[in-house]
Order: sequence, then C-alpha cells, then structure tokens
Amino acid sequence: MFPVTIDHDSPVPPYEQLRQAIIARVRAGRLPAGTKIPTVRALAADLGLAPNTVARAYRELDADGVLETRGRRGSFIVSSGDPTMDAAGRAATDYVATIRRLGLGDEIALRYVRAALGAR
Repeated sequence: MFPVTIDHDSPVPPYEQLRQAIIARVRAGRLPAGTKIPTVRALAADLGLAPNTVARAYRELDADGVLETRGRRGSFIVSSGDPTMDAAGRAATDYVATIRRLGLGDEIALRYVRAALGAR
C-alpha cells in the first residue's frame, strides 16, 4: 500500500519524506478519504523506520487535517483538500467495504460500477 522509499542520505528528515509521500498519494487520488492506513508499528517495520518517526509523520498529517486517528479503529485519510473529492472517496471506500462484507470479488464490484455509470 505504501511503496515509499526513504532516502536516509537526504537532508529532508525521514518523517517529512513520509509525510510528503502520503500527501502526494492523497492529492493523486491513490489514498482517497476514508482509506485506512497502516498502523504506526506496521508501517515503521515495513519502511525500516523507528515507530516514533512514523508517529511524528502521522501527528503532523493529523494536524494538517489529512488524517485522523480513531483509537483502536486505526488511522484514516480524512481529506484531500477538496470536499467533493473527499465525499467521493468516502463513498468509494464504503462501497468496497460493503462488497468485501458480502464476499463479492473485484470483477463483480466493477461490473456494478460500470452498470451504474451507464445508467444515466
């Protein structure tokens, strides 16, 4: 989910590289509003960073209004900076959650989306 490369030789601190990478994915629509992101510990392990480094990036993203931590439920992307895109992202995330809960596969989910888009 986070194919981020941290350059340890960069003058930019690792937490800032991570923060910028997440923001870039949000802006590109690859992390829409409603997307659950990895836990601090999981992402730290995946990237080979200290948990405090990832936690700092998450805190700053929270302060920027990009993500929100909901206790034991995890951390979620809450804003792309565009309310319309945020609503669309949440709707898509909710749809995928429903499809998964129903045990349906991606091809069936896409078939329903294509049918809905064609039914103007």
